[in-house]
Amino acid sequence: LIQAFVAGEDARFFRHRGLDYIAILRALVKNLFSGEIVQGGSTITQQVVKSLLLSPEKSIWRKLKEAILAYRIEKYLTKDEILYLYLNQIYLGHGAYGVAAASEVYFGKPVDQLTLAEGALLAGLTQAPSKYSPLSHPEQAKRRQLYILNRMVEEGFISPFDSLEASQRPLRFSPRHNPFLEKAPHFSDHVKRYIEEKYGKERLLRGGLRVYTTLDTRMQRAAQEAVEAGLRELEKRQKYSASGESQSPEAALVSIDLETGYVKALVGGRDFKKSQYNRAIQARRQTGSAFKPIVYASALDRGYTPVSILVDSPLVFESGGKVWRPKNFDGKFLGPITVRTALTHSVNVVTVKLAQHLGIEYIHEYARRLGISSPLSDDLSVALGSSSLSLFELTKAYGVFANQGRALKPIFVKKVTDQNGKVLEENLPPFRPEGSSSPSEDGTSNPLSQPVAYENDGNQLISPQTAYIMTHLLQGVVQNGTGWRAKSLGRPVAAKTGTTDQFFDAWFIGYTPELVTGVWVGFDSDRSLGEGETGARAAAPIWVDYMSKALKDKPIKDFPIPLGIEFMRVEPRTGHPSSRKDALLECFREGSIAERKVPTALRTTTDFFKLDMNLSARFP
Repeated sequence: LIQAFVAGEDARFFRHRGLDYIAILRALVKNLFSGEIVQGGSTITQQVVKSLLLSPEKSIWRKLKEAILAYRIEKYLTKDEILYLYLNQIYLGHGAYGVAAASEVYFGKPVDQLTLAEGALLAGLTQAPSKYSPLSHPEQAKRRQLYILNRMVEEGFISPFDSLEASQRPLRFSPRHNPFLEKAPHFSDHVKRYIEEKYGKERLLRGGLRVYTTLDTRMQRAAQEAVEAGLRELEKRQKYSASGESQSPEAALVSIDLETGYVKALVGGRDFKKSQYNRAIQARRQTGSAFKPIVYASALDRGYTPVSILVDSPLVFESGGKVWRPKNFDGKFLGPITVRTALTHSVNVVTVKLAQHLGIEYIHEYARRLGISSPLSDDLSVALGSSSLSLFELTKAYGVFANQGRALKPIFVKKVTDQNGKVLEENLPPFRPEGSSSPSEDGTSNPLSQPVAYENDGNQLISPQTAYIMTHLLQGVVQNGTGWRAKSLGRPVAAKTGTTDQFFDAWFIGYTPELVTGVWVGFDSDRSLGEGETGARAAAPIWVDYMSKALKDKPIKDFPIPLGIEFMRVEPRTGHPSSRKDALLECFREGSIAERKVPTALRTTTDFFKLDMNLSARFP
């Protein structure tokens, strides 16, 4: 079996040091003469690097990193160790990672019982597992098997007689289908990796483990349909194929039940057969304005209220000969505005001013408290989402707001038992206090709902009051701002959009009292989705499509209001108290209405320039 893979993929594997220049030239010539890719130029070591250490983006810089890492791996690992990694992680189709899994999937037998004919067939799958699958394309699979057998003869691994005998031997397939791998491949792959890491590969394949997951197949189907429909609409608008570009846009979605922490649906990409890269968990992309709620939540814990006044005016930083002028999306300035208005309309400049007043270190600490573990930008651009985060971790952070300030601990696996039914692992959902609901006619939060008391048991990451005020603010984003598409659900929704420079990434993360769901859309490489493809346009339709199906026939619930929250009618533009019936019913931490004290540092433009302007931070 090893000889079959070496002959087909990297005949000089035992003689080169990570890169094989002779093989690259030979493959180029063969592929040119055949008119198709019949032989790859990458060594086995390079393939290990690509699958385990690098993202699937296609660029010269990535190829350079691949070559450097391949050389380094050859210095620190033996050839047998590299082969072990390769043969146990290579994707061979139908959800099978590694030769042991593929042996079970295609032939229903352990890998050590494979014949020469069967091993050659598996080795032929590496170039395109879907295209050469013997279950769906038997003729093409046979041609690849013959190619591998001929290569084994050329390399002296087997005799011509052995090759002829193997080529004439009929193959009997006994495929073992895994419905979860077919219906939710990225979810299942994530669970498989978790089980393998915890219980070992041998036990995973032969130990009789029964794994009970949190996946909801109805919701998963809705997620996959929403992703595909959203990407089709995007491609139709932008006409990518007409531009001659071969790469397709990608999307990811993750949805978590707030009561249980169960991950109900996960889409890591549009086609698992083409790319097993999990963009929901593994990919880290700049978040744009989707990061702003973390900044504003941290401000609420420093005494700001929804009606605190921030001044939206030009801002210039100069440091080390570099100049940075933060700009708003439309290039305009609004003057004095409330915190609510700033977040609702995703105003960049005042967010940078707010971050400067709060301090970068404090924002970092607050993000860590919410569960953000990825590296964060150490300059003021962090407030505008310059840091690269995973969709999973940012969605989980929003879940803290939705979960009344309590940690949201996502669960993929409910229970694991052995062949005798003994429970090896059980993950029970945490207790979550419920409040009564009283939805309003327009689907927004009803402040007359019964307040709920919460006990801090160590899982309370931020106060219930801060979490609720953030939820109330994010509901405003849906009702009056960039999250307007979510109004079509006709139920309480809190959400935020995110768009990065040049429209490289589009985000939409939002929640109802039942579910928190995040969506990302973009290319694997640094490429624009196209002019105007914001989070509201490219990602929000996927979110709305999915959530409308996921919550279909579910009763409308309101966000529970914790103790320590009070309401007052205010004039939306100024935040001043108002007796008008059509005034905004704003929420405050208990006691702040009487005080009506807000941080004065940013109340006026004059006050802003009195700040100690420390320009020593690094700028983008």
